[in-house]
Amino acid sequence: MIPVEIGVHSPRVVHFNEPNDEEGLRNLFYLVEELRDKATIKVAAYQQRVSRYYNKRVDPRPLREGDLVLRNTVIADPTGTRGKLTPNWEGPHKVKKVL
Repeated sequence: MIPVEIGVHSPRVVHFNEPNDEEGLRNLFYLVEELRDKATIKVAAYQQRVSRYYNKRVDPRPLREGDLVLRNTVIADPTGTRGKLTPNWEGPHKVKKVL
């Protein structure tokens, strides 16, 4: 509360009831998990829509022997010892065998 509300009775001060306020806060506390679950579902649905939109426009290109490819350094070094300024890709490497 701000000091002015103590001297002048505003609707917030007049209708304040501590037990009701605590009960309302308790009810909100119990609804937090439900709200989190709803948000998680919405995020998952959004990510699926974005993925579908992106995958519609991507042409799959199969790799053949002799093709030149780049290798992701994050996958190549799972220990995470690489620094922030290291390149993200290494190569080019030649495809020897397609599995």
